[in-house]
Amino acid sequence: MTVRIDVISDVVCPWCYIGKRRLSQTLELFRGSEGQTPKLEVVWHPFQLNPQLPPQGIARSEYLARKFGSRAEDIYARVTGVGHSVGIDFAFERIVRQPNTVAAHQLIALAQLHGRQDEMVESLFRGYFLEGVDLTQTDDLVELARQAGLEDEAARACLNDDAQRQAVLAEDEQARALGVSGVPFFIFDQRLAVSGAQEPQVLLRALREAAAEPVAQG
Repeated sequence: MTVRIDVISDVVCPWCYIGKRRLSQTLELFRGSEGQTPKLEVVWHPFQLNPQLPPQGIARSEYLARKFGSRAEDIYARVTGVGHSVGIDFAFERIVRQPNTVAAHQLIALAQLHGRQDEMVESLFRGYFLEGVDLTQTDDLVELARQAGLEDEAARACLNDDAQRQAVLAEDEQARALGVSGVPFFIFDQRLAVSGAQEPQVLLRALREAAAEPVAQG
């Protein structure tokens, strides 16, 4: 028996990184409390917070000024505080470029084929939010893919594959068609939805309900 957890997110969303940590805590709580634990499968799906950005991205300072104005400092101070609570030391000051994230999502899709999706998502989050890696640069993306356990050649081929790019764009549109307007967005067993980086206990309730009568079998 398999309970599938679909996560719709973007790699430049700090709340999605927080949501990933809280989901990990949820899975640990679930596995530690259930007598017969079903298999859990987590699948990551693309969403672009800023689909209007060009492939080369824009300066981070310009992005913050456009989107948040004078509120940026207060907003990110709050995010930083919540990040500390789940073991993330956000280094927003290291980010110099706000990227278009289609290429990053292409690598996440590739990683799913190799059973390395969680590692790829973590590598992208870590690279962007902790190290300030420029996600518009192919060499930097390939290095993050390597750190996630993917081969350089496969990563480069994926990034140069227009069909892969179109697949990401189509899945992004599908999420919007389903009514997703903010991320992270969790779907448990294809039927129970939870929006936002909720606390582990909230996610755990949804997971337990899904596991009680699962419809997704594997």
